[in-house]
Amino acid sequence: MKLGQMKLAFSIRASLIGLGAIASSASLAQSGWFWQNPLPQGNTLRAVSFVDANTGTAVGDYGTILRTTDGGATWTLQTSGTTSIGLSGVSFVDANTGTAVGAPYPVGSFATILRTTDGGATWTPQMSGTTDYLVAVSFVDANTGTAVGYRGTILRTTDGGATWTPQTSGTTNTLYGVSFVDANTGTAVGAFGTILRTTDGGATWTPQTSGTTGGLDAVSFVDANTGTAVGDTILRTTDGGATWTPQMSGTGNCCYGVSFVDANTGTAVGYAGTILHTTDGGETWTLQTSGTTDTLRGVSFVDANTGTAVGITGTILRTTDGGATWTPQMGGTTNHLFGVSFVDANTGTAVGLFGMILRTTDGGAKWTLQTSGTGSHLFGVSFVDVNTGTAVGNSGTILRTTDGGATWTRQINPGTSLSSVSFVDANTGTAVGINGIILRTTDGGATWRRQTSGTQFDLHGVSFVDANTGTAVGGTRLGATILRTTDGGAIWTRQTSPTGNGLYGVSFVDANTGTAVGDNGTILHTTDGGETWTLQTSGTTGILFGVSFVDANTGTAVGATILRTTDGGGTWTPQTFGAPGFRGVSFVDANTGTAVGDFGTIIRTTTGGL
Repeated sequence: MKLGQMKLAFSIRASLIGLGAIASSASLAQSGWFWQNPLPQGNTLRAVSFVDANTGTAVGDYGTILRTTDGGATWTLQTSGTTSIGLSGVSFVDANTGTAVGAPYPVGSFATILRTTDGGATWTPQMSGTTDYLVAVSFVDANTGTAVGYRGTILRTTDGGATWTPQTSGTTNTLYGVSFVDANTGTAVGAFGTILRTTDGGATWTPQTSGTTGGLDAVSFVDANTGTAVGDTILRTTDGGATWTPQMSGTGNCCYGVSFVDANTGTAVGYAGTILHTTDGGETWTLQTSGTTDTLRGVSFVDANTGTAVGITGTILRTTDGGATWTPQMGGTTNHLFGVSFVDANTGTAVGLFGMILRTTDGGAKWTLQTSGTGSHLFGVSFVDVNTGTAVGNSGTILRTTDGGATWTRQINPGTSLSSVSFVDANTGTAVGINGIILRTTDGGATWRRQTSGTQFDLHGVSFVDANTGTAVGGTRLGATILRTTDGGAIWTRQTSPTGNGLYGVSFVDANTGTAVGDNGTILHTTDGGETWTLQTSGTTGILFGVSFVDANTGTAVGATILRTTDGGGTWTPQTFGAPGFRGVSFVDANTGTAVGDFGTIIRTTTGGL
């Protein structure tokens, strides 16, 4: 896989929200790590439930639960008890009492149901009795609720979830949405135009004719007769579903969430930031300006004016004027970030897609966007002091600053994409990239000289400990590449890897002691300058992109997960933090570190991740 493909392995999206100063306000750390960007957090939110203008809860990927009691002016991360599941549905009946549902974890276990009676201060797991993913849930009072999901699953409780009873849906189609107006009367919708109706609390479910084979993702009823279903189309009923009438949305975009507050007034949200509003029961739908192209997954209105929509990468939008204006309640970039370099506990720089450079001088309490002068993707960055740094990236981009990033200057472009860079002082640095390219400078980048690597395999990582001694790693899924120099790159010698997995990151703390990470959870360690490399047990098969050691014993590796060692890799311990994925990490001491990754993720620890 080529560098550009590898770096962009997860689907690339470049939505810039609230650029400038990104202030830190997330209020709850997860396992010693806490969010710094986006804020309040960056995981996709899939459902939201408000009980009044001020009090609401949103849920999403990696067990994310957010709570507000001030209309979204501030959102607090709550502890769901896991970061390994997706939560897709949430329903509150008052400020304290709510239920969230989601995926089984691990695969093959029971589906997730979480319950709170104290506004989310504590969430308690309940026994679902099914291994099928639960997608949506609807409660009408503290005791009575229904959850729906994969393969036509329907579960019912009349005791607040102390027990959940499976009901016969009569379909194996996935059910994506459910809406009850009282203990007896409810409607569920799903794949292939499925609509099911009950008037006896689910003792029997009757299929209704939707007139479509398209997917239906959400449904909202305001009384026993009047409801709207959305998905690939919009359908309306005023007779309890005896007939469903298609409505003209005015857009070809799919809708994933819908909320009506009365027979006439409703809002639907969906793909690419779509927001539709009606005040005449859907006779006409008006496209509103959301201010985002991020897909919106859920919406909740408490009256004709006041509503909240949520979506991918933590998007939260709020309106108090019926959608005439929507205000974002999250901030920061959602561009992928690939590299990060800190020189002390306070001062660091992160780089990413489309020439993005972010800078902090207060340990990440605030990240400020800098002007890079390029639209090329930046994959690596190395600072030697608070002022002096170099960033490298796509199409041979090399940028240099000597004033802490106030200005960035382009340097000679070799025309070949560069993935990583390592400087040991203001003048001496090495950059590596695709097709085995290695570049060297001894004058701060005024000139770069190409060195002979002896390989055509892509090089993804490089680490120098002094002007002469360095290691570069790379390869493909078919084989690892490790190169070593002790004379500043005049000669690069290939070393033997004990694994065939490609390597993406490397960190040396002295001439002898280093660690490399890569595909399939690969971690290699050396204490003799790479004469021998030992395969360590990572405990994961997920890809690892970055590694940072501060001494011979203490290091952190990141990728699909976060791993920590305090014994030189003799043991690696996973650290729990739910996020899409990490690409780079930088520690300045045993406790203080920052990791960056997909969709603008920046997280921070001051406790070694514990």
